[in-house]
Amino acid sequence: MPLEVVVLAAGQGKRMRSALPKVLHPLGGRPLLAHVLDAARALGARRTIVVHGHGAEAVRAAFAQAEVQWVLQAEQLGTGHAMQQALPQLSSDAQVLILYGDVPLVRVATLKRLLEAAGSGVAVLTTELDDPSGYGRIVRNSAGRVQRIVEEKDATAEERAIGEINGGIMALDARRLGSWLAKLGNRNAQKEYYLTDVVTFAIADGVPVNALKVADALEVAGVNSKGELALLERELQRREAERLLDEGVSLADPARIDVRGTLECATDVAIDVNCVFEGQVRLGAGVRVGPNCLLRNVTVGAATEVLAFSHLENSEIGARCRIGPFARLRPGVSLGDEVHIGNFVELKASRLARGSKANHLSYIGDTEVGQRVNVGAGTITCNYDGAAKHRTIIEDDCFIGSDTTLVAPVRVARGSYIGAGSTISKDTPEGQLTLARSRQVSIAGWTPPKKKS
Repeated sequence: MPLEVVVLAAGQGKRMRSALPKVLHPLGGRPLLAHVLDAARALGARRTIVVHGHGAEAVRAAFAQAEVQWVLQAEQLGTGHAMQQALPQLSSDAQVLILYGDVPLVRVATLKRLLEAAGSGVAVLTTELDDPSGYGRIVRNSAGRVQRIVEEKDATAEERAIGEINGGIMALDARRLGSWLAKLGNRNAQKEYYLTDVVTFAIADGVPVNALKVADALEVAGVNSKGELALLERELQRREAERLLDEGVSLADPARIDVRGTLECATDVAIDVNCVFEGQVRLGAGVRVGPNCLLRNVTVGAATEVLAFSHLENSEIGARCRIGPFARLRPGVSLGDEVHIGNFVELKASRLARGSKANHLSYIGDTEVGQRVNVGAGTITCNYDGAAKHRTIIEDDCFIGSDTTLVAPVRVARGSYIGAGSTISKDTPEGQLTLARSRQVSIAGWTPPKKKS
């Protein structure tokens, strides 16, 4: 039976106290809804339908490239009403899985078990809570079979004492769904159309309803406040750390790493504390990342060391490099093998070939640097004239003396030596020493100014 997924994502999320639609709040650096859509893709769903409402334009814009069908729930009249909006998009031969845009941590393996439990009937995902306040309760008969789901505001005192709660996620056969949705009413405490009433109709029609109870309550935890979002963030990071450890990554402290995107590591990678990985990051074999580093959309070659407090963004780094401490690589940087970038060095839109070094206090922007170049401390490439950016070319085997200013566009020819303190605004000849300093003058009898009393 082909699978079709419906994601209910229309809620306003008032308790988030934010202008941002709830399903766009970030978890692990990505919107809540993105995690749910990932699960649908992993299940091989033939069709994914997203029912959206509050902040509809912003939600669609955030997922403009997603292969989903959008259905608008203009009025939010309950989960049953949301499914009524999605019904015309569903195929009658499908098995339907209903997910929620604010329930991001359910595991794909759990969803597969739920689909198996449903078969041609209905299955609901449940869990047991010490404090079930706020959740719908699973009411079972004396034989332990599910009878119905009752929302807390409609429950009796006896029903509110039940610890097994409805996780909201449901799998069912589409053939009967239309008739059940047509029977929904809103005669309840919240004057809403409850999707959970489908369970009652299924049992009345003799359709089996199975409950799959999960031990990990965070799999069915929704996000309704910033506090709940923070709780799930910690759980997501715990899972990421567990995955990395299982893959052989050495983590100095698994509780002090944040992965806000995807992190791929080869063998023998070591990561120190308080490191943040954003976007897509790939670390080659034997890479070591020191404490308090941020890597965003970066590829790092084998055996490279990134030292403490370095910030690397949208860059490619070769093998056996040494970066930092306190280094900054801005977008568009490409480093060859065995390059050294030292403390308080900033690079932007530049390429450094194999074996080149900039070890201290320099800015290199819009620059092509050849092989085996040494850039002295305090070197600056002046790449912006106030209207346009210009490039600097430094060819192989050059030596740039300390406190040099290179005014682009300029080419430093192969094997050039630049004397310390020079301002270079013209191309240099190959293999020669070039100096560009004003004459040193000492003024006899000069006295420093004194403060007025």
